[in-house]
Amino acid sequence: MKGRGKGALLALSAVVVAIVVGVCAGLFFGHNTELKQTVIKPISAEEQENNEAWKANYPAQFETFEQTKDNTDHPSHFESHPYMKLMYKGTGYAEEFNEPRGHAYMLDDIRHINENRWKAKQAACNTCKSSQIPGLIEKYGDKYYSMDFHKINDQLTNTVGCYNCHETDDPSELALRQPPFLEAMKARGIDVSQASRQEKRTLVCAQCHVTYYFQPETNKVTFPWKEGLTAEEQIKYYDSINFSEWVHPDSGTPLIKPRHMEYEYFKNSTHESAGVSCADCHMPYMKIGNQKISTHNVGSPLDTMEQSCLTCHRESKDWLLGRVKSIQDQTKSMEDRAGAAVTETIKTLAVAKDLPGVDKDKVTRAQRLHREGQYYMDCVMVTNGFGFHNPQQSYSDLARGIDLCQEATKLAQQAILEAGGTLPEISSDQPKADDTEKNKEDK
Repeated sequence: MKGRGKGALLALSAVVVAIVVGVCAGLFFGHNTELKQTVIKPISAEEQENNEAWKANYPAQFETFEQTKDNTDHPSHFESHPYMKLMYKGTGYAEEFNEPRGHAYMLDDIRHINENRWKAKQAACNTCKSSQIPGLIEKYGDKYYSMDFHKINDQLTNTVGCYNCHETDDPSELALRQPPFLEAMKARGIDVSQASRQEKRTLVCAQCHVTYYFQPETNKVTFPWKEGLTAEEQIKYYDSINFSEWVHPDSGTPLIKPRHMEYEYFKNSTHESAGVSCADCHMPYMKIGNQKISTHNVGSPLDTMEQSCLTCHRESKDWLLGRVKSIQDQTKSMEDRAGAAVTETIKTLAVAKDLPGVDKDKVTRAQRLHREGQYYMDCVMVTNGFGFHNPQQSYSDLARGIDLCQEATKLAQQAILEAGGTLPEISSDQPKADDTEKNKEDK
């Protein structure tokens, strides 16, 4: 009996061992077989500008890009910044200036915006709206910029997309194609072909998320970066070429207009200094099915904090949200003070500039201060993120803008009183703009 029991136990043990070995072998070979590689086909020259043509190679990325259609909020900036209407008086911006929707709406939005936004600059206003633009600039040369808006816009069937940022022979490699950006970097002595992949994950965004102006004779889109990227350096550049975009109809000030300066503010920020790219926050890596991809649903990092923020930050999500809110609330508070300061400047200059017997030199100096002050504050106001891309620089520029506009107002007031005029009444419901020292301390 003991012998038979021992034999049965040995037999059972052998069976168990065989099963375990079989399972382990199956798991080993199942997980160590060569993975089938997806064949990435180069995009043909005929199809390279067509966003749909890239879908076969990268369906997951394309699907997330299509999700930018979900970003439909389009409120007017005038709801949150009512003083902008007066700041931009005399330009198309005063007619309509809305928050941007998702990338998928670029063409729809420019086609339905108040035509005064593009009428003066015509085709040049399409420059960052489509993957077809590099080819059209190559086709028409610099004449493209001064062509009729509709002659170019009617040819556009694709928004900014794959071709603007990816190589056609190897779409996994990033490309830089926007002519105004390439010309600006070349003028600064920067060879973008030597940029690392991580650097390009910022530079592809810098092709459009920057400020620019239109050259007076040609409408050519140009970046004011010759002296550097900061507001101060841009003002120095504009002064060196004696450029102004328009003369304010009330104050008589020759003004310059910044655009969305996300890249310029991001440079030398805490995040940029730490090696973070735009894509790390706005296009973070995400798990889609069995793939890990950089999402192309470009949007606010606050919507993807687990992937955008918590991969580096060890603080809690609530703590980070509180930090962001603090920065943005402080920025908005300073923007409102700046808006009050520039409103007072414009209204005071409106009285001073045509007053009989006024000291014209004082008025000219006040207009000069207004020009600089409004540019400093407008750089922050029009940049997405409410100061978050570079809080310290944003606070500094707003404080500088407030100081300059207050100096302008005082000069204009002196000129009015010396000429025997009456100071204008400034609405008491404007936010207070006289506490820059507190702002500097808070910064």
